[in-house]
Amino acid sequence: MLETSTVTLPDFAAGAVNLASARLGATGIFSTDEFFAPVSRMLNDDPATFDPDLYDDNGKYMDGWESRRKRVPGHDFAIIRLAMPGRIFGFDVDTRFFTGNYPPHGSIEAAFVADGDPTEATVWTELVPKSALGASAQHFFVNADTSKVWTHLRLHIYPDGGVARLRVYGAAHFDWSKVGATQEIDLAYIFHGAKSLAWSDAHYGHPDKILSPGRGTNMGDGWETKRRRGPGHDWAIIRLGHPGVINRVLIDTHFYKGNYPDTCELLGAYLPDAGDTFSEAEISGSEQWQPILTRQKMQMDAEHFYEGDKVQKVGPVTHVRIGVHPDGGVMRLRLFGTKV
Repeated sequence: MLETSTVTLPDFAAGAVNLASARLGATGIFSTDEFFAPVSRMLNDDPATFDPDLYDDNGKYMDGWESRRKRVPGHDFAIIRLAMPGRIFGFDVDTRFFTGNYPPHGSIEAAFVADGDPTEATVWTELVPKSALGASAQHFFVNADTSKVWTHLRLHIYPDGGVARLRVYGAAHFDWSKVGATQEIDLAYIFHGAKSLAWSDAHYGHPDKILSPGRGTNMGDGWETKRRRGPGHDWAIIRLGHPGVINRVLIDTHFYKGNYPDTCELLGAYLPDAGDTFSEAEISGSEQWQPILTRQKMQMDAEHFYEGDKVQKVGPVTHVRIGVHPDGGVMRLRLFGTKV
């Protein structure tokens, strides 16, 4: 089975979350045609793959959305409900492994629907005009207006064909003005705007996963590093959804049994002017951030709660650094506190 190669992402992807992530809840709710492959595959989080020997009842199995060859006027399109309302920075329309069956052109529209899904009366706004697409390649499109919040997208392909993956890079929209000054809330929840910005290793799972909803579905639904064979330990830096004071900490090693960290710690800093990327010097400096949670012994497949005197009162923070010693997997991190 062939796998996709990685490419350098554009600047708009730095510090962004994929609003079209199926893992986070994005869903294809309509398509004019998905004869060869359903829209749902296009939203998968894993990179597209290709098996030259794999076929199904309708023909060649393709890892993406693919419509049949259009024999009448018009073109195909699909409507996607984003995982969360959000502002959009840019798109990746990926046609990898679609060589003789990619769409020559595509365009993208967006809509905001406060409740439910689009209707005939919904107003759509074009974010990407009709643009050329090529064979087996990633196509990046920047969104000029990043101030508006959207809930749905309509991807047009002209006239037909296949798209392996659609990535929608942006930021979750959460109305913090509705959160009271004394209301406790998870400051590290991805739907509240939290995002991992830097990490030592993500061999088995991206650190964004520890900010996700729920407790996790299996060992692949968390952040796990490879086995460390040298000195040091693994870590991840997370930007909170809002500056706040952390009162309670939950570190969950659900499903991690022979590969959970021996100990974990949590450091924090108030960096309201920090960007979405960290230099090597800034990463090195993060080792000196204030300790919120000193190194705590972990247990396999367990929720670890810390509150009261266990959580150091360091004042408001905007970023945290979770350290796992020496390596291993964490399923979820919850940082309950109040906004400032």
